[in-house]
This record gives sequence, structure tokens and C-alpha cells, in this order.
Amino acid sequence: MKTIKKIFTVISIAVLFVFAGCKSTKVDRVDPDKKVDLSGYWNDTDVRIVAQELIDSCLSSNAVKSFPSAHKGKAPVVIVGSFRNLSDEHIDTEIVTKQLEAALINSGKVDFVSAASEREEIRAERLDQQENSSEETAKALRNETGADFMLQGSIKTIIDSLDNKSTRTYYVTAELVDIETNKKLWMESNSSIKKVITRSKNKF
Repeated sequence: MKTIKKIFTVISIAVLFVFAGCKSTKVDRVDPDKKVDLSGYWNDTDVRIVAQELIDSCLSSNAVKSFPSAHKGKAPVVIVGSFRNLSDEHIDTEIVTKQLEAALINSGKVDFVSAASEREEIRAERLDQQENSSEETAKALRNETGADFMLQGSIKTIIDSLDNKSTRTYYVTAELVDIETNKKLWMESNSSIKKVITRSKNKF
């Protein structure tokens, strides 16, 4: 009987060690610019690649390049509108729009104004200044800069699969629209993100 108890105790300890090992966590810090693809789904690397390629193409378009010469050297004022997620997975489009905004602003080729969701907070601050700030420092009302162009678009996916292998192709479409006339001045559908994913056939 004692022998059985000893065997049971040893087995119990071994099982505990196995479960403890399964729950262990390892974290490795890597360079934020390093390409890391674990699941095959949309990730931060894809955002950076697509945003930079789209903005480079947009800024080299005739609509942007010819604007200063037609407006006394004034750079076009751009606002980023909505980017719709029409893919089969969850994508935080706000991250996409912020990357596009950063690429536009840092280019130095356009002026930029805040998005609609951000303007309300700024307007509230201006109104508060009329009541609580000195006359010398309070910012004037109705003196906002109107945008000339709006950049908007969408994200879609095309999936092809066979057995344990699949491909995911992301199409990010962007359009530059003249706000006054609604004319589409530039458009591009970027499909530079294509992934081949192989899943293990083993199931436990």
C-alpha cells in the first residue's frame, strides 16, 4: 500500500511539473522595425509598408505636385477621412489613418489639419479661452484652415486556400478627393501585402 502511495505521489509531482512547464511564458524584446509575422494576419509591419507606399504615390501625383504653382506657392491642405475595414478580420483602422497622417506631415509637401473627431475638442478649448484666457492670448473663433483635399479609402482581403496552405492578399485602396468639387484627383489600390500561410496538419 505504501508503495502505491509513493508511486501516486511521484506521478502527481510529475504532472504538476508538466503543467507548470506548459504555463511558462517567455518574452523577447525586438527592434520595433523588425518584421515579425506570427499568425499571418494584418500586423504593424503591414501598416508601415502600405502607409509609406501609398503616401509616396499620393505625393508624387499630379494633383499634389501641380497645386503650389496654381495657388501662388501654397501647399495643399489635406485631411485624412475614414478608412473602412472591408476585410474578413479585425483591423484597427485608426492605426492605419494615423500612419498615413504621420507620413503626410513628415513629408513636408502638404499642410495638414485635424480630423473631424479631433476638431471638436480643439473647438471646445477655443470657446473656453474666450471666457477664461486673456484677450492677448485667447485664440480667435472662425479662423480655422479649411482643407483642400481629403484622403479616404478601404482595406479588403482576398483569401485562397487548399488543404493546410492558404494565401492572404490585402488590398488597401486610397483616394484623394477635392473637397470643393468632389472630384477624385488620385486613386491607388495597393496590394503589396501577400502572405502564404502553412498550418501544421498535426492535431492533438
